[in-house]
Amino acid sequence: MTETAVLAKTEPQQTENFDVAIVGAGISGVGGAYHLTKQCRGTSFVVLEAQESFGGTWLTHRYPGTRSDSDLYTFGYRFKPWTSAPIATRAEILDYMGEVIAENGLDHHIRYRHRISSARWSSRDKHWMLEGTRSDTGETVRFTANFLWMCQGYYRHSEGYTPEWSGMKDFKGRIVHPQNWPEDLDYTGKMVVVIGSGATAATLIPAIAAECGHVTMLQRSPTFFRTGRNAIPLADELRELGIDEAWIHEIVRRKILHEQSVFTRRSFSEPEAVKQELLAGVRAHLGPDYDLATHFTPRYRPWRQRIAFAPDGDFLEAIRSGKASVVTDEIESFTEAGIVLRSGRVLEADIIITATGFNLNVLGDIDFSIDGKPLVFSDTVTYRGMMFTGVPNMAWVFGYFRASWTLRADLVADFVCRLLNHMKQRGARMMTPTLRPEDEDMPLLPWIDPENFNPGYVMRGMHLLPKRGGKPEWQHTQDYWTEKDEFPAADLDDGSFVYV
Repeated sequence: MTETAVLAKTEPQQTENFDVAIVGAGISGVGGAYHLTKQCRGTSFVVLEAQESFGGTWLTHRYPGTRSDSDLYTFGYRFKPWTSAPIATRAEILDYMGEVIAENGLDHHIRYRHRISSARWSSRDKHWMLEGTRSDTGETVRFTANFLWMCQGYYRHSEGYTPEWSGMKDFKGRIVHPQNWPEDLDYTGKMVVVIGSGATAATLIPAIAAECGHVTMLQRSPTFFRTGRNAIPLADELRELGIDEAWIHEIVRRKILHEQSVFTRRSFSEPEAVKQELLAGVRAHLGPDYDLATHFTPRYRPWRQRIAFAPDGDFLEAIRSGKASVVTDEIESFTEAGIVLRSGRVLEADIIITATGFNLNVLGDIDFSIDGKPLVFSDTVTYRGMMFTGVPNMAWVFGYFRASWTLRADLVADFVCRLLNHMKQRGARMMTPTLRPEDEDMPLLPWIDPENFNPGYVMRGMHLLPKRGGKPEWQHTQDYWTEKDEFPAADLDDGSFVYV
């Protein structure tokens, strides 16, 4: 290698300057870029993406059958009509996002293979200094931005969460996490055990069951499932009538959101009735003799954890066919040939798939500092789940659990754009969320109430997350139906922000 080539890989490029830097080109980052072009015209911005292309979750996850577990009328953007089946494949979602990028000229704003390693705020300069590396060339890259918009998601893309079980090194087969699915994995005719019972397991199992010798879902405790057709009759009828797709998108979107609101409220007000309705949907596929009490009756009320959707009951039909089965037990240890369970039962396996969740990663493995002091994220208090006390000019997108992620990404984008325009009107270059005098004595609580929602990846990472306060503006409520009205009405001059 020539000396010139070595220098090209090690010397930083000239620092580029932007009004806004978006970290992440997934569903939130692409949406944020779109809203900037429409609501903050003339604002310069860059989208920095660590992976080789756009898509985020939909680029990372490549296991068989990868699809949405939310309908695309609400998981899709409000500004881009969805025209296909409501539960979409990975490829369909990537195509949809690609169209948004192409139709709105966002491609020239996005820098792929740009992994940001540090973000340093300077109150003197009133900007963020971002430094990272181009993974394709090894070059150091630097950017400054007045405002930082974190759209990198909530989990570590490089590796999923796999617990440590006794004897894992003894297993002679392959252990695979769906988040790192190997292209050369041949499961044809093999005995496969999938550990976990969430949306990933329910998606993966029907996609591979027909080719496996047998696939067993091993769960420690059951999960709630919803079943139904992967179709929306109202949308199909409106299309037959020749209604414009933009109208169909909005009408169907509102219908779904209304039904979700009713269902969510009922899961709190009449949890036993909702539980029996969900179990009835499962029994309709598995028959009256199947042991639902052991394998499909959770210990928690509906919506305390995310409810997995099985379109057309495909996961349940794989079980009914005999190609898949469910075992509810705990792991004692791995062996050379499979898994020994706490009950003493042995599950033989050629391949073990650990569909055991994510590693929560709240700030993208980026080293943050504020005026030279390291940012301890858990010491901050959240402002509406998107900004944080003592952290200037930064927003973070964390979507909904009980509704589609993108609904909140759109709401946050509207708020950020309104805030940027407000700062411009005030002549302010720095905005810092700050507790007001009347907030000083309010109780500070964990990010989310575990009695309200308690998935494993959030519980494992709760210590990494900011605090919430006892007032609505200092909480992440997880309630789209409230936030859709509160966010646009929030007073930007109520003292929650200090402007300079």
